[in-house]
Amino acid sequence: MALKLMYITKRPDVALIAEHAGVDRIFIDMEYIGKELRQGGLDSVKNHHTVEDVRSIRKVLRTSDLLVRVNPIHEATEKYRSSEEEIDAVIEAGADIVMLPYFKTAREVERFVACVGGRAKTLLLLETPEAAAAIDEIAAVPSIDEIHIGINDLSLGLGKTFMFELLADGTVEALCLKIRKAGIPYGFGGVAAVGTGTLPAESILKEHYRLGSSMVILSRSFCNVDEIGDIEKIRETFETGVREMREFEKEIEVHSRYFDENRTAVAESVRAIVEKILRK
Repeated sequence: MALKLMYITKRPDVALIAEHAGVDRIFIDMEYIGKELRQGGLDSVKNHHTVEDVRSIRKVLRTSDLLVRVNPIHEATEKYRSSEEEIDAVIEAGADIVMLPYFKTAREVERFVACVGGRAKTLLLLETPEAAAAIDEIAAVPSIDEIHIGINDLSLGLGKTFMFELLADGTVEALCLKIRKAGIPYGFGGVAAVGTGTLPAESILKEHYRLGSSMVILSRSFCNVDEIGDIEKIRETFETGVREMREFEKEIEVHSRYFDENRTAVAESVRAIVEKILRK
């Protein structure tokens, strides 16, 4: 099955182009509480989208899902609304999926799930060492629809130099295995266009298939609309980029199915042999 592709934008014209190119989820990013403090020195994307952005994107989408990342669980202050009020607002504005970032405990997840109350899908962004250590307890919370492993913040929390170290050292694989055991669909990180990336996009996509991932975020470099400017160039970038990614996925999927089929065949053969032995 092809990966669900997610792209962050608050621009309706870009959202429509991404949707027509085959992007599965348009991603509104309302997270800002605490983000500047932990990522202040990094060249990472720091959006501050609003509920009005959710409404404007909702009006134009026809086939893509509308994903909204809210703030971490928090109480109301003079500066911002409580988590309950914020989540109510984004669901009322049309969110199909609500993402909770930077949580550390199962209790926070329980509160988030209760806030959503079945009105939208729930997606956890697992990106703290504390959440990684408590993944078994967190994954056992009822009504979690999906979990995405955020390797940028998680790598920072674990003191890594390069976020994809978490792929090389087995951290992502261990988390994927635990989430899969809980029966929850999962994904991790972001990916650039095929043929690009500090760590080549092809290598990352192969890892997604090897680890059974079902989703990935298209990185800022996949189509940096701030740098491109021209709308037709943006359209061409999306159409070419998504097409090339889907074509590469088909190549991986052939081998992926081969190994899956072989694993199933081995399991069936072993079971038959065991049954034969027991009958003697």
